[in-house]
Amino acid sequence: QVQVVESGGGLVQAGGSMRLSCAASGSISEANHMSWYYQRPGMAREWVATVTSGGITNYLDAVKGRFTIARGNARNTVTLQMNSLKPEDTAVYYCHVRYASESGARDAWGQGTQVTVSS
Repeated sequence: QVQVVESGGGLVQAGGSMRLSCAASGSISEANHMSWYYQRPGMAREWVATVTSGGITNYLDAVKGRFTIARGNARNTVTLQMNSLKPEDTAVYYCHVRYASESGARDAWGQGTQVTVSS
């Protein structure tokens, strides 16, 4: 079993900043890709950003230049630094981890953390 826990959500004013953190633990040796997704009100879950085990990053165009994803210093952790937040960034943010197992690549998700950006 792999557990994924996000933290750091809350309420922030437009133009402000917030940092989300995520940690994967349990039956996992090394996370390959670690990603953030968000689900905005009334919309499907959408990919936001990914960082590979080698540190390569990719971003959704809507957040490029404002959000930064990075692997944490602790094993199997990832952060999402969000700057210049906009009301349209309001969403539940989910951490996703892809890792290797004896049965192949596996995925694990956190429960999500609410980010609300007020105008």
